[in-house]
Amino acid sequence: MLLNYKKRSNEKGFAIALALLMLVAMSLMGASLMIIAASDHKQNGNLNIKQQSFYAAETGITEAKKWLSTQSALTIGSDPSNQLSFCKTSLFNELTNPKAVKDYVEKKDLSELIAGESKLSDYSYEYFITYTPDASGNTQNARISTVSGATGGDISQGTNYKNTGTSTATYYNVYSCGCDANKNSCNSDSNVITALQSTVTLTN
Repeated sequence: MLLNYKKRSNEKGFAIALALLMLVAMSLMGASLMIIAASDHKQNGNLNIKQQSFYAAETGITEAKKWLSTQSALTIGSDPSNQLSFCKTSLFNELTNPKAVKDYVEKKDLSELIAGESKLSDYSYEYFITYTPDASGNTQNARISTVSGATGGDISQGTNYKNTGTSTATYYNVYSCGCDANKNSCNSDSNVITALQSTVTLTN
């Protein structure tokens, strides 16, 4: 009878140890899941910031193209570095001696373009425009080429009415940066900055 009592006491001790072991294991699993979930949330947040910064840079390119389309004559200006806040010329390796056209630089918060979207004030773009650089990265001289064109009237007249002609095309580069902060507080050391470049052709 005494032997059975000792056996039951040992079984109780084993059950407590097993329960504690299971508790520790479940606690570790729960902690691991929380860490994974927090990491995924942070990664998703960082990805969203990078995407919004990219969209802001794209908006800058779109706005620059609109501006270019309204200009009748453009002249070369000076190095835009002193006018730039965060879209530094050093972000674009192809530029060695950049000169902005008409000394023109624009920067805006996205909220200035889309009314009623206060969250967009946390994102901004900045761009500058140069002549398309040559093989050495210089932008002082315009790159001009002759392109074929056609003129005509009502398309219902068919294709015979068209007169083949030529015009000149000037090549420009738009350098745009998007930032995950407003235009006045964006800092290259603490913010996400996305740099994009696009070539635009204007015909005369």
